[in-house]
Amino acid sequence: MLDRFGRSIDYLRISVTDRCNFRCVYCMPPQGIELLDSSEILTYEELLRIITVLGQVGVNKIRLTGGEPLVRPGIVDFIRRVSSIRTVKDIALTTNGSLLAGMAGDLKQAGLQRVNISLDTIDAQRFAAITGRDNLAQVLAGLDRAVAVGFSPVKLNVVLTEMLSEQDIIYFLDRVYQSPVAIRFIEYMPIGRQSIKSASLIHAVKTKLEHVSSGKLQPAVAVQGSGPARYYRLPQAQGVFGFITPMSEHFCHKCNRIRLTADGKIKPCLLSNVELDIKQLMRSGCGDQEIFQRFVQAILEKSHQHDLSDQQGNGEFTRAMFQVGG
Repeated sequence: MLDRFGRSIDYLRISVTDRCNFRCVYCMPPQGIELLDSSEILTYEELLRIITVLGQVGVNKIRLTGGEPLVRPGIVDFIRRVSSIRTVKDIALTTNGSLLAGMAGDLKQAGLQRVNISLDTIDAQRFAAITGRDNLAQVLAGLDRAVAVGFSPVKLNVVLTEMLSEQDIIYFLDRVYQSPVAIRFIEYMPIGRQSIKSASLIHAVKTKLEHVSSGKLQPAVAVQGSGPARYYRLPQAQGVFGFITPMSEHFCHKCNRIRLTADGKIKPCLLSNVELDIKQLMRSGCGDQEIFQRFVQAILEKSHQHDLSDQQGNGEFTRAMFQVGG
């Protein structure tokens, strides 16, 4: 499917739940959250129907997000059913990694191809300050298990905050030298109502990586499912570093994705409040053509590029990150 600007939309990001076992400061509001009733969340059957309909018009890449997707019961069987859909070519999942060690083997066997693991620091105290949980060991175990069972590539998502330290840089350097992981540094996006300083800028991180490693970052071939990241490699390293800059150097001109929230809203753009409902349409007994047309309508709402002034006129987004899935 093409949008108004000729961009081909072939990638659907699905938030399968608003639940999460972490409370990351840049993702959830400090006053807490009001969870959706289970009846408000799209069922697996509804999601499978949407994936099947969109697959017939070229949407062949699926990413599952949350909340934390691994807390939703039945997720492994759901992935197995998604992988059996003929048109689906790529299935990926974004996770905080805390439950991954015990599930990685089953997920791989079910047909999951790739995982992105959120890991902003390897210092236990800073990790707890960011996530509100003391689960660093479980996340690192999940990372090791993901590599061991053969997910390719395994990506680490590192949101840049002032908490990134030289200790973290050294750990990430060790990782790319030891295993074929892709470590992506991501500019903080002001979604929700959080106030986080993004003191560690992309250029500063690149400089620190080169200084600590005594090597020169060289442009690298994009890894599978690379999306908007620009990748670089250090000499002799097995893995790569990626840099994602949605704020300082947006990549809207090559956007190929559309998002579906857990409660059945289609979001043409992550950094916009525009949403179109699909849940009530489906639950009213619509046909597949009506589902297709609703997504066409949403895709035609995609703007040329994001506009952070589009926040309900008061500088705020209507959803926090945990409700969108990134």
